[in-house]
Amino acid sequence: MESLRVLRAERATAMRARVAVMAQVKTLLITAPETIRAKYREMTSPALMAALEKTRPAGAPSGPLTSTATVLKRLANRYRHLHQELALIDAELDAILTLHAPMLRDLPGVGTDVASQLLVTVGDNPERVTTEAKFAALVGVAPIPASSGKTTRHRLSRGGDRQANKAIHRVVLVRMRYDSRTRSYVARRRQEGKSTKEIMRCLKRYVAREIYEQLLHPQPAPNRGSLRTVRITKHLTLQQAADALHAWPTTLSRLERGLRHDNDLHKRYETWLNYQSPANRPDTKPSAGPRAARLTVDAKDPGSRAGRRPSRSDRSSDP
Repeated sequence: MESLRVLRAERATAMRARVAVMAQVKTLLITAPETIRAKYREMTSPALMAALEKTRPAGAPSGPLTSTATVLKRLANRYRHLHQELALIDAELDAILTLHAPMLRDLPGVGTDVASQLLVTVGDNPERVTTEAKFAALVGVAPIPASSGKTTRHRLSRGGDRQANKAIHRVVLVRMRYDSRTRSYVARRRQEGKSTKEIMRCLKRYVAREIYEQLLHPQPAPNRGSLRTVRITKHLTLQQAADALHAWPTTLSRLERGLRHDNDLHKRYETWLNYQSPANRPDTKPSAGPRAARLTVDAKDPGSRAGRRPSRSDRSSDP
C-alpha cells in the first residue's frame, strides 16, 4: 500500500504539471503572431505537441516570432518528458497490481488508476472493510435518507474517502457508456422517472458491492481468448456471430481480443458458440424431403411443367 501511495503522489503532480503545460501552450497560441496561430489552429492536442517539438526556431531571440516559437518548442519537450514519466509510473503501478491484486482489474471499468486508489483506501482503513456497509460508507456511496413530508428519497453521502469516491464515479461513467447491462439498467430506471443523478447514486452502490466482493473473494474474468478459438474451430465468421447477437462485428472483435469488457455480451456470445455445430450453422440449409427434392428436379428440367411458365392452354384448363 505504501508503494502505491508514493507512486500515486508522484503521478498526481506529474498529471497536474502536464495539464498546466498544455494550458500554457494554448494560452500562448492565442496571443502568438498570426503566422504561428494559422499554422497550428486546426490541430488536435497530441498533433500540436508533436508538431511543436519538431520545430527549429531561427532568428534573433529579441524577435516576437522567434521567442514565441522557442518557448513553444521547450514547452512541447517538457510535455513529452511528463508524458513519458506518467507512462513509467503507470507501468510500475501495473506491476504492483499484477503481483498483489491481479483480479481487481477484471471488473468492468476498473483500470490501473482506479484499482490502485481503491487499494490505498482499503490499506489505510483495514478496520472499515469488515462489512459491505462499512466499505460503502468508507468510499462515500452509502445512501442517506433525505425524506421530507410525502417525499421518500435518498441522497449520496458527502463523507468518506473522496478520492475513492472519485474512482467509483469513474467506473460508473465507463459502465454507463460501454457496459450493456448497465445501459439496460439506466434505460429501465429512466422509464421509472429517475433522474441521472439518482441513477448514478444507485449504480455507485452496486459498484461498491462488486468491488467489495472482488476484494474479499477474487473471481477471475471470463477467458475472452477462447471465444475466437471456438469460433474459428466451428468455421463461423465474425459477421455471422454479429448478426445472431445483434451486435457490431468490431464490438465482438474487441471482445475476443480482450480490448472490451462486457460480461453480459461475453456470456451470450459463449452460449451462442456452444450451441452452434456443423449441423445447425446459420449458413447450412436443412436437407429437403422427397417431395421438395422432386420439385427441385422438376424445376431444373426445362421440359417439365414445373420448370416452365404455364402456357395459355394450361391456364385456361385450370378450374
